[in-house]
Amino acid sequence: MAEFMTGLKRTHYCGDLRVSDVGKEVTVCGWVQRARDLGQLIFIDLRDRTGIVQLAFNDTTDREIFEKAFSCRSEFVLAARGTVCERSAKNPDIPTGDIEITVTDLRVLSKAQTPPFEIIDDCKTGEDVRLKYRYLDLRRRPLQQNLMLRSKLTKAARDYFAENGFIEIETPMMIKSTPEGARDYLVPSRIHNGKFYALPQSPQIYKQLLMVAGFDRYIQLARCFRDEDLRADRQPEFTQIDMELSFVDVEDILEINEGLFKRLFMDVLGKDLPTPFERMTYADAMNNYGSDKPDIRFDMKIQDISDLVRGCGFGVFTGAIENGGSVRAIVAKNAASVYTRKEIDKLTEYAKGIGAKGLAYVRWVDEPNASFKKFMTEDELSAIYERLGAEKGDVILIVADKNSTVLSTLGALRLTVAKRLDIIPDEYRFLWIVDFPFFEKDEESGEWVAMHHPFTMPKEDCIQYLDTDPSKVIAKAYDLTLNGVELSSGSMRITDYELQQKMFRALKLTDEEIEAKFGFLVEAYKYGAPPHGGMGIGLDRVAMLLCGADSLRDVTAFPKVQNASELMSSCPSPVDRESLDVLGIAVKADSSDE
Repeated sequence: MAEFMTGLKRTHYCGDLRVSDVGKEVTVCGWVQRARDLGQLIFIDLRDRTGIVQLAFNDTTDREIFEKAFSCRSEFVLAARGTVCERSAKNPDIPTGDIEITVTDLRVLSKAQTPPFEIIDDCKTGEDVRLKYRYLDLRRRPLQQNLMLRSKLTKAARDYFAENGFIEIETPMMIKSTPEGARDYLVPSRIHNGKFYALPQSPQIYKQLLMVAGFDRYIQLARCFRDEDLRADRQPEFTQIDMELSFVDVEDILEINEGLFKRLFMDVLGKDLPTPFERMTYADAMNNYGSDKPDIRFDMKIQDISDLVRGCGFGVFTGAIENGGSVRAIVAKNAASVYTRKEIDKLTEYAKGIGAKGLAYVRWVDEPNASFKKFMTEDELSAIYERLGAEKGDVILIVADKNSTVLSTLGALRLTVAKRLDIIPDEYRFLWIVDFPFFEKDEESGEWVAMHHPFTMPKEDCIQYLDTDPSKVIAKAYDLTLNGVELSSGSMRITDYELQQKMFRALKLTDEEIEAKFGFLVEAYKYGAPPHGGMGIGLDRVAMLLCGADSLRDVTAFPKVQNASELMSSCPSPVDRESLDVLGIAVKADSSDE
């Protein structure tokens, strides 16, 4: 039977004890990492969230306690009281390696079955098994350290905003469905049969209403929900450091957020982050890096060679240009020894898999070997090499297609090649992306849609193009990226009623659609709205990058997997017919199951 802790109150955490504590009587609690029976001596490594300490038992001192220690197995839960002593055989690999506790009282608080995998730092067991037993996986030190770092992040953020005059306000978790971007998660209403709440994709509209209400500096660690396909840096539910400020402009918001990250890095990592952060326009980011969240820790920029190949004999190049596209390239310096012909063939297949028709290349070993050499003159080839700054030992990768395909493909290849060559330095490079287009054209419908959301303020000198040329309208929008990962997105908001109506018309929203989706916000703006703007920072992504983790699952206590299910509790799961009947819901059979 498990023993009660009567008379045993924890005085210290396992990982906090040091040589300075020698001679103290202490009580520690935790899980058995391992037990070693040396005959007349037994040593137990006891683990809690701070680390491991060694417990020592001698059968000549107290036979009853010794026998109790002998019965302990991996993951038993213990409370132990004893005296801190200096170890004769020290362990330099752990912080408590200079000391041990000579135990005088031992309680077995809970016994444990043999776990389905060993609770060690470098566990090789498959992730599916570890996620099924997530409560055991979370006992491992790397995950515990990740979650404790995340806790430090949230505290540092709250402290910073409190010191800068922000008010923390909670917004509703069940809101009106206004589908924008990803699909909403819907919550059926029992009382209002046939109607649904939505879980918030972000608190966007509510925080704007808080500005109308006069709370000029709002902050919230908001839970957000998006029903979208998952990947390493995406979960269906996530936490956003959400903020909104009144009587400010773009520069004020960028400055307050640079101050936030400077504080986070100092409090959490002890790093003095240099500010201000670098800035780049959206157009430059796309043209030079093929991404609106470029990793600028290494060079390898995309270069346009369309003018050099416009009249050449290679139909792939000329055809792309004639159809309104372009021919662009990246140069992988000193890559010829790594990228053999076979390796380049793999890159070609990768490029095709993400939308390109193919991949032209030049591999320069002793002399440049171009895959398109027979279609071009020596002068034309030399002009390309000179423009690109290519030389012996380099590999040139070229894509010809419509601009969006060329840029996205070369942007992805740039990252793939840099990782393969191991040329990305281990450092933090923040970058603001500014001057986003307000509109982007939907490739399927051909209609102009808002790149961010319809309440984003356009730059004043661009308003004249709303009716004539939407492609020229630049938004007062900004994203913050770190090492090629988007951390946050924000904008100044439209507060002028007439301008907002003009923007709705440019997006071809009908009066009925406007009223159904945004009527209450538009109505609020009639009663005096201050100029305001804000941002939403992905707390999970910040934690992932600061921990050096590969996935959001590593900084989320109970994450979902790629199909949005949680393996531990087997959710989502069916509910009984009675519950559905109360809600007035009938489940349609999935045709894929028939």
